[in-house]
Amino acid sequence: MNRKRNLLISFTAALLAALLVYGVYRLQLKQIELQETVRVVVPKDFIRAGTMIEEGMLAYKPILLASYEENMFTDVSDVAGLESVVPLGTNEPILAWKVDKFHLLPSAGESTFQIPREYILSLSNGIRAGDKVNLYLSGSEVESGRLFDREVVVASVKSSSNVEIDNPKSPNLLSRVNGDTEKMYASRREANGPIDQINLNLTEEQWLAIDRACRTKKAKLVIALSAASITDESVPAKKGR
Repeated sequence: MNRKRNLLISFTAALLAALLVYGVYRLQLKQIELQETVRVVVPKDFIRAGTMIEEGMLAYKPILLASYEENMFTDVSDVAGLESVVPLGTNEPILAWKVDKFHLLPSAGESTFQIPREYILSLSNGIRAGDKVNLYLSGSEVESGRLFDREVVVASVKSSSNVEIDNPKSPNLLSRVNGDTEKMYASRREANGPIDQINLNLTEEQWLAIDRACRTKKAKLVIALSAASITDESVPAKKGR
């Protein structure tokens, strides 16, 4: 008789303990619901300014919904391919103003070099800051050909009066950000002067290769606007009217 009573007491105690655990679990779920979270994009590690951000550098971090700001990112694909304007701290939510798709600062490992005028044979007048260009060598004592296997980014193009070449009424970069290819084309046709100076974002190896090739005056650069500057898939197409 005592054995049955002890079993009944043990069973009742176990049942009450289970109910208590379930009650605590439901209470915790309720508390989480009251404090909803949202996943935002953060760097896995510290990212220096001027770095082209790749998807592998990013992760998600849950934060309270009350702490969420509209200029935070919730999708890694929206950040991958952008450049960091300022240093990005580990596990800190990335804000929109801290990254830029058409940022003109040199990327990590690059510097901005002004190309000497005597190094240039030909320079496309349609080039604007933020464009991608191809560099070619030409000369009587060298074999003409492309100098690098990838485009380089133009940091700035200026007139002889040191004014940035652009259409003041419809800046090329603004049109590009808006994905308005028509205005981009118009801004190149209605620029404020011929190009006298061009600055390129180059690695040290790229600049030294240019300098070695051109300093003897046996070869000069042909700087050509790349189709990627207009047809780049990163630039959204203008919506039809």
